[in-house]
Amino acid sequence: MRVTTKGRYALRAITNLALAASDKPIPIKQIAGDEEISPEFLEQIFFRMKKSGIISSVRGPGGGFMLDRAPEDISVKDIFDAVGEGLEISPCMGEDECERAENCSVYGVWQEASDLIVSYFEGLSLRRIMDMNESPALDSLMSGREISV
Repeated sequence: MRVTTKGRYALRAITNLALAASDKPIPIKQIAGDEEISPEFLEQIFFRMKKSGIISSVRGPGGGFMLDRAPEDISVKDIFDAVGEGLEISPCMGEDECERAENCSVYGVWQEASDLIVSYFEGLSLRRIMDMNESPALDSLMSGREISV
């Protein structure tokens, strides 16, 4: 499994938005600047998250983006799903059913590993990330380096 740039940026940007803890919309250019992400790329990411109901937007002067749900109600899996980030550990765990699943001696290994990864990201809320913001583990997670499992 490899979390792509899109997935990492989505998580960083949404965490930035949550940590702003503002009742006012945050401009996308501010988030993009804070996180050193291209505003155009971030717009694409935020469009998908808005469509998924994670964030909402306000147009015009003073406009920007806000969380549409409480941080404790947004999981990392929700964020990854919104931007199309796959969590499959192996190609046989993809959306298309593996042709060899019934006859494969290691299919269960990939299934169990995949289930563990999905379960972890389902249980990891945006609130928990906000709470561990001072943690060195988060620095590694949010550093922009590829995360491989």
